[in-house]
Amino acid sequence: MTESTYRIQGATGEWEVVIGLEVHAQVTSNAKLFSGAATAFGAEPNTQVSLVDAAMPGMLPVPNRECIRQAVRTGMAIDAQINRWSRFDRKNYFYADLPQGYQISQLYHPLVGEGHLDVSPDDKNPDQVKRIGIERIHVEQDAGKLMHDQHPTKSYVDLNRSGVALMEIVSRPDMRSPAEAGAYLTKLRSILRYVGSCDGNMDQGSMRADVNVSVRKPGEPFGTRTETKNVNSVRFVMQAIEHEAKRQVAVLEDGGAIVQETRLFNPDTGQTRSMRSKEDAQDYRYFPDPDLLPLELDEAFLDECRASLPELPDAKRARYEAAGISPYQAGVLTAEVEAARWFDALLDAGAAPVAAANWTTSELFGALNRTGRDIADSPVSPTQAAELLALVADGTLSGSLAKQVFEVMLETGDAPAKIVEDRGLKQTSDTGAIEAVIAEVLAKNPNQLEQYRGGKEALFGFFVGQTMKAMGGKANPAVVNDVLKKALAG
Repeated sequence: MTESTYRIQGATGEWEVVIGLEVHAQVTSNAKLFSGAATAFGAEPNTQVSLVDAAMPGMLPVPNRECIRQAVRTGMAIDAQINRWSRFDRKNYFYADLPQGYQISQLYHPLVGEGHLDVSPDDKNPDQVKRIGIERIHVEQDAGKLMHDQHPTKSYVDLNRSGVALMEIVSRPDMRSPAEAGAYLTKLRSILRYVGSCDGNMDQGSMRADVNVSVRKPGEPFGTRTETKNVNSVRFVMQAIEHEAKRQVAVLEDGGAIVQETRLFNPDTGQTRSMRSKEDAQDYRYFPDPDLLPLELDEAFLDECRASLPELPDAKRARYEAAGISPYQAGVLTAEVEAARWFDALLDAGAAPVAAANWTTSELFGALNRTGRDIADSPVSPTQAAELLALVADGTLSGSLAKQVFEVMLETGDAPAKIVEDRGLKQTSDTGAIEAVIAEVLAKNPNQLEQYRGGKEALFGFFVGQTMKAMGGKANPAVVNDVLKKALAG
């Protein structure tokens, strides 16, 4: 395990930053945590609100089994303790988008206990690993949403989000740099998407982070922390940490004190600003929710959750590396679940792992970036890609011809074999034809031939290029090299 060397340089020396993240991840489910109302994103305001969500008198919450299942599966994916007995609590506070006047959450007995994530803050050094502890995952209901842009003097309330199931994933204060926090959030998002418990769409608010930051002189006790609420991208989390750490250092070195408070991040300026003083647990007057029995999980339910887990990123990455794929490429291929599934389908179609990884990370990803597509929208299927790689492996196509075929595949969606046949792009390994072309090349370039035979061996590449050009790039390079060496030896 590696330790961060990141420091804030102040007038009085170096300062260390201490970071913890509380990630709110919307649970993937068709209904809310305690009601049957829908959860689809983008619906018209207040069209997905049940009587329970609106806190009508006499309405009783009923836990959604799927939401509990998804949270348990997430806990298992981070090697966390699953608590067979857990309980819901009421967190009391007033806000205009909270119809009940309280939020049903879990404080004293969460569904999921301690776990961890191993992260690599430096993509170029994936073997440098930092373990980040996770304190708990508790399940809670989301609040509604205030809409301030619908009227010049009034705010409207949309309760579509009210009652949606959230997992709050609380880390230990184990991160010591923006890079570590970024790697942690990226890894966590990847796991949630592999598991299928959250779609990870931070731009839509289905995953967001509260960022806890404090600073201290190295080796000293933790300082007073601030919490920056609802940061909705990995990049913004890293920016918020850097700004907040520097702000706190400036305050302390100027003789001031850090106030425990809640802050907001402005992505346009990259700065944080004060929102309100930070409440403690007692301010919320937590008590057990009298309308909900404790959750008790049996072994059959846990076994079903465990059996439903897919191969997770670390295991998949290790499998790729064992097949000869470089650690860097394995990391790229496993970072997003869609890419990993596509690549697995390519391997299942018979492609050799190393050649497949090289082609996917360079040719395919390059083309998708160039055309603004996601891998889910790739016009080339894994089966077609495997066929293209097979044509290279058996000598039908050279590397340059394969690139030409791939470009046509992107445009037309046709199979590579059909493109090769229709456009006459098959590579030739006919020794006689290659010998004839090489003889013509040597005859046309007597000066270069004399220089080569006089010891200027660098001209070999010139003759290869002239031969390939004369044959329209269709000659087998290996055969060209063999025949050309014999001809030049004369």
